[in-house]
Amino acid sequence: MPIVLNCENEPCPNPVLRCKRLLDEQTPQKMEVIVDNEAAMDNVRRYLASKGMRIDDTRKDGTLWTITASSQAPQASQAPQEVSSGAAPADQAAQAGPEACPVCVPKILVFLAADTIGQGDETLGARLMGNFLNTLPELGDSLWRIIMVNGAVKLATAANPAIEALKKLEAAGVSILVCGTCLEFFQLMDQKEVGQVTNMLDVVTSQQLADKVITI
Repeated sequence: MPIVLNCENEPCPNPVLRCKRLLDEQTPQKMEVIVDNEAAMDNVRRYLASKGMRIDDTRKDGTLWTITASSQAPQASQAPQEVSSGAAPADQAAQAGPEACPVCVPKILVFLAADTIGQGDETLGARLMGNFLNTLPELGDSLWRIIMVNGAVKLATAANPAIEALKKLEAAGVSILVCGTCLEFFQLMDQKEVGQVTNMLDVVTSQQLADKVITI
């Protein structure tokens, strides 16, 4: 029988945190997660997949989504892969050289909390935001991730002039995360055209992992 997590009426990021707690404390072969909004559904699916779980089914019944996932861990009866040298896999990774080092290029996180820059005039503020996003490529490979919360999620919609700049950044390999709770609040979930739906756990861990955070 699958382990069932009923997260109905639980705010972000509780559904993802409950999934994290379950995976940390147990090794479920199969689990079902029940949520009551699309943002939570997207976040749970993405989190479980990132932890090696296979998403078997996602179904909607009325106002509830049920995500069914199962473990992809190899069976104990499978023979371990042979290592050609005497070193353990972890040792081999350590010997991979500078190319394998994840900290060789600093990670810059850009945190956007509004769709305009500054106060005084909204039209000018929107123009400044567009100029800012168009200039971000100058950071080069250091630009790691852009997170958008509150009014900044409007930048990720088709109606916003900034969408083309964001699409170019994403195509260049920049990770873009868009707050799911904020999309739901502004009723923009179906208008998002760039980035992945995210939650507050992603926001916190991203700030922890980043070498530098630029907040606008």
